[in-house]
Amino acid sequence: MPVSTTPTPPGTTTGERRGADEVAPTLDGPVPRSLGLLDQGAFWANLGVSLLGFAGVLAVLEPAGAPPLTIGAAVLATVVGTLIGSAMIGLSAIPGARTGAPAMVVLRGLFGGVLSWIPSVLNVVQLIGWGTFELVVIAQAGVVAVGGPTWAWVLGAGVVTTVLTLRPLGMLRLLRRVVTILVAISVAYLAWWLFTRPAAVDLGQSGSWSGFWAGTDAAIAVAVSWIPVASDYSRHSRRVGTAFTAATVGYGITQILCFVVGLAALSLVGGNGDAVFTPMLAAPFGLVALLVLTLRETDQSFANVYSTAVSAQNLVPRADRRVLCLVIGALITVLALGVTIDDYSSFLTVIGSVFVPLLGVGVGDALVQRYRSHPIPAHGDLSRWAPSRPLMVGAWVVGLVAYQVVNPGGAPGWSDAWTALREAIGFVPPSWLSASLLSFVVAGVVAAALTALERRGRDRGTIGR
Repeated sequence: MPVSTTPTPPGTTTGERRGADEVAPTLDGPVPRSLGLLDQGAFWANLGVSLLGFAGVLAVLEPAGAPPLTIGAAVLATVVGTLIGSAMIGLSAIPGARTGAPAMVVLRGLFGGVLSWIPSVLNVVQLIGWGTFELVVIAQAGVVAVGGPTWAWVLGAGVVTTVLTLRPLGMLRLLRRVVTILVAISVAYLAWWLFTRPAAVDLGQSGSWSGFWAGTDAAIAVAVSWIPVASDYSRHSRRVGTAFTAATVGYGITQILCFVVGLAALSLVGGNGDAVFTPMLAAPFGLVALLVLTLRETDQSFANVYSTAVSAQNLVPRADRRVLCLVIGALITVLALGVTIDDYSSFLTVIGSVFVPLLGVGVGDALVQRYRSHPIPAHGDLSRWAPSRPLMVGAWVVGLVAYQVVNPGGAPGWSDAWTALREAIGFVPPSWLSASLLSFVVAGVVAAALTALERRGRDRGTIGR
């Protein structure tokens, strides 16, 4: 039964009854419904703890295009941004749990079969970027912890990552049974050690609150990078509510903890992101804790490679996921051998501007579609050649523009163009305005209005035929 055309009812175990305990190689295979709350919660909790996050919290502390924050402002921005971002992840997990379809296939119902290729391509690009960054940071942590050449760590992490993607549901079960416990102990120990140092987290440091919402947007951006992949995993959930709860709670708690630990470590090294692991290694068992986190980081690169392959299957449905994973794993390994993490903050800003309004469009459309006078399949027509809905792409673009005029970020060229546009129209965003929240609301409202217009046109026989 092709997953792209026939939704799998939530709460069933269709895949298990057919003897399938793993994801099928192609989109036409059965969809196992074998993941419970603990499986998914462990998965999302592990994704919330990231070696990137320890140094990446600098994007919150020193947001692009805004003055640096005080530690107190950065902590609050981390909490607020993570709560918002994790709730968005939870919302994005619902369609997969309802339909049994992966994230980019779900977008066929929102944009149409062909137009869903646009977010699919963008998602492939951003996931390759994230996967590359993950291998780079694993190598950096490994070299700091035990030494050795960077290239060897990159190759090792790339091989492990690729192997894990071949049995994705087995990977999630491993996280629940073994890895999560070790990670929880390691993070708790490092938090205790760092926060008991006399110089840790000086709340009186210089900085301001004027860039609070820019810092919040940076925290949101880290979380929302998982929006376009959430349904890749929630499609295997036994229940819809479980998928939402696991993503929202599991991810939210651990990202906040990871960022706060990162702030404590940075405060001990004067804000030097390259030295963020140094105070961790100073702890009596710091080396063991850091090695646990370094090895566990492969679950981040695993998720990026696996979801890249699944997103690519929306473009080429008959492609074998395992072959795609091998190719993508090799690609990010090669890229990681030649890139640095210097542009991490700018990368986050661009990601947030693309995928936050995408979720807004989905929510706005779903609210209107729910009250249609004529029943339709859950989340629309998910067939490969579903009718195009260009109005929804228009709503997405409007939301993206709303994000950029508030927070152009710091990406060379891209940021300059949006800053010039903002100056040309004479717009000066107030300090209290969040680009993420504005773009989400604007995209949702515009999508709802255009969906209502599209619906009336179809009822009258003038639009959409």
